[in-house]
Amino acid sequence: MSAIDVLIREAIVPPAPESEAVAEARRNIAVCNACRYCESYCAVFPAMAARREFSEGDLTHLANLCHGCKGCYHACQYAPPHAFGINLPKTFAEIRQESYARYAWPAPMGRLFERNGTVVVLLAALLVTLALIATVAIKDPAVLWTSQTGTGAFFRIIPLWLINLLAGGTFAFAIVAMTMGGIRYWRGTASGAGGRAPPEAVRDAAVDIVTLRNLGGGGHGCNDVDESFSQSKRWLHQAMFLGFMLCFAATTTGSIYHHLLGWYSPHAFLSLPVQLGTWGGVLLCIGTAGLIWLKTITDPVPVARRLVGGEYAMLALLFLIGATGLLLLAVRHTGAMGLMLALHFGLVLALFVALPYSKMVHGVYRGLALLRNAKEKRAA
Repeated sequence: MSAIDVLIREAIVPPAPESEAVAEARRNIAVCNACRYCESYCAVFPAMAARREFSEGDLTHLANLCHGCKGCYHACQYAPPHAFGINLPKTFAEIRQESYARYAWPAPMGRLFERNGTVVVLLAALLVTLALIATVAIKDPAVLWTSQTGTGAFFRIIPLWLINLLAGGTFAFAIVAMTMGGIRYWRGTASGAGGRAPPEAVRDAAVDIVTLRNLGGGGHGCNDVDESFSQSKRWLHQAMFLGFMLCFAATTTGSIYHHLLGWYSPHAFLSLPVQLGTWGGVLLCIGTAGLIWLKTITDPVPVARRLVGGEYAMLALLFLIGATGLLLLAVRHTGAMGLMLALHFGLVLALFVALPYSKMVHGVYRGLALLRNAKEKRAA
């Protein structure tokens, strides 16, 4: 059997018993489809109204289409303490978490990370510890604790070949795993408009992804904390996403400088890689810290509380990556650079390993859900 045949087989997800969250979502949607009060609130309700029956794949698609703005919960006349107890944000959050584990590749890794709050914390601690131990083991203490300046200063602490091997290997694995997970998700939620997505649908989905339109509440905002409207969650998500992409751009630019142009780090403060990384780190810290703050003050009822630990863990990991990157810039010409570089490198490795199995993968699944929704609207 060829490697391609193995991947195709792995992309097929076997059926599983219906979970409590799926059964609860089906009960909730029966009420929502009869009521239709929230039909114009976001993309979920028109997509729901376009269906007459709801398979598990349909419910998973709707759950990943949901952005968790909680507008439907605060507007619902059947929300708790009503006897119907309709709580779509909480139920959809639980289904999303199940989809991260169900469609993960390799499948055993998805099951391992199902309780990802604990796993992400342990993984981060393990990889940071290993990075520190390895750095101390392979370097003379005189080099490790002495300020390093000039060309190749970072690589005197951690050799370039080791950085490329570990960071490149884990990142490549994350890309392959997320791609396979996306294929498994797309096939597992197949319904509605079929065939290849037309360019117009791709454009519509791209606009929704970049602007986070479904966190805008049609312009007036979403219920980030309580029944009042706010754009806070939307802008904090934008700051986090832009910060992450700027940090990635900084790493990419630094690689181009090194391998193609022969310009070796550490670069000047006003150079493109340093400026991209600096502003990326600032935005990443602002976005993640703000989202952590929002989670601590939001109404807990429409929140799936068993998932909060994993969300805090991933936000904290992203914040620490941004913060240690900024601190590394601040101390790069001092004796503290070696320790800070090892700490930052270990946290980045933890992120790469956790990417396909933590809430970070929701970017892939939600993007695919928005693409499928755009296809269905264009086909209607």
